[in-house]
Amino acid sequence: MIGRIAGRLLYKQAPDILVDVGGVGYELQVPMSTFFQLPELGADVVLVTHHAVREDAQLLYGFAAERDRELFRHLIKVSGVGPKLGLAILSGMDGDSFAQVVHAGDVSSLVALPGVGKKTAERLVIEMRDRLKDWTGSASGESARNEAPKSSDHLADAEGALIALGYKPAEAARLVAAVADDSILDSEELIRLALRSTVRGA
Repeated sequence: MIGRIAGRLLYKQAPDILVDVGGVGYELQVPMSTFFQLPELGADVVLVTHHAVREDAQLLYGFAAERDRELFRHLIKVSGVGPKLGLAILSGMDGDSFAQVVHAGDVSSLVALPGVGKKTAERLVIEMRDRLKDWTGSASGESARNEAPKSSDHLADAEGALIALGYKPAEAARLVAAVADDSILDSEELIRLALRSTVRGA
């Protein structure tokens, strides 16, 4: 199993990236929390990974922090939550906020995440509460988010990321426009606001 990738970043278009390791290109999918911590193309990058083996494919998911991978692995063990939804959850809410929501039994906040219906939200609260009982806040994680690089074309980046997460182009554009503000120059913040503004039924 592949548990770590260290190499040169060749391509990034949320949520997909390509990392060259000794001449071999590894395709990975990453949550937005990791995507916006990635360096420029051509730079070295190190990610911890989750390697999923299916009958028809082998898939790699990358994370900037071990804590994020741990949470992802907990999430995909919940009935009805696959890797795609796990990435969407981690893109719309950081680990500390997710733990707080779960412990508070805040189903409505979970339903606001893309692809999470009421039944799935209720399962997340029930099944994740014990798994996250020792979860504590991470100052380093907050610092990493604050230091995430800004994009000059943050609106287009945000729309592209939402489309990659499963939204139709028109819907992605509408969600971003609804939360866009001249004071927000960070794609990650736009994506988080757009995801949280979405409410989907069970």
